Amino acid sequence: MNMKLLKTLTGAAVLSGILAASTPVMAADQAKSVDAKSAKPYTLKTCIVSGEKLDGGMGKPYVFVEQGQEIKLCCKSCLKDFKKDPAKYLKKLAEAQKDGKEVAPSAPAHGHSEHQH
Repeated sequence: MNMKLLKTLTGAAVLSGILAASTPVMAADQAKSVDAKSAKPYTLKTCIVSGEKLDGGMGKPYVFVEQGQEIKLCCKSCLKDFKKDPAKYLKKLAEAQKDGKEVAPSAPAHGHSEHQH
């Protein structure tokens, strides 16, 4: 086989592998942006995990979408607790939004003791 042809075929194979690997990532990013646009808005002014104000000392809220619902946490550290039991927090959020009540601050036992608010 011609050396030039071999290099061309090898380059094409590598490029197609790179494109194939990146396609799912691009599709996932597009799905996330579509999910964010169609998600139910988070209407509380407090973190569903800690009960802390979203505009408090931790800076901008950590925002993501879970099962079609926008979630805002006071900080990224609360994500660990949320991911342990998302159904619990989604239920808590639905009840709070239905009642029009904010979530009261919780005791620091859930892991907020390692960072300042």
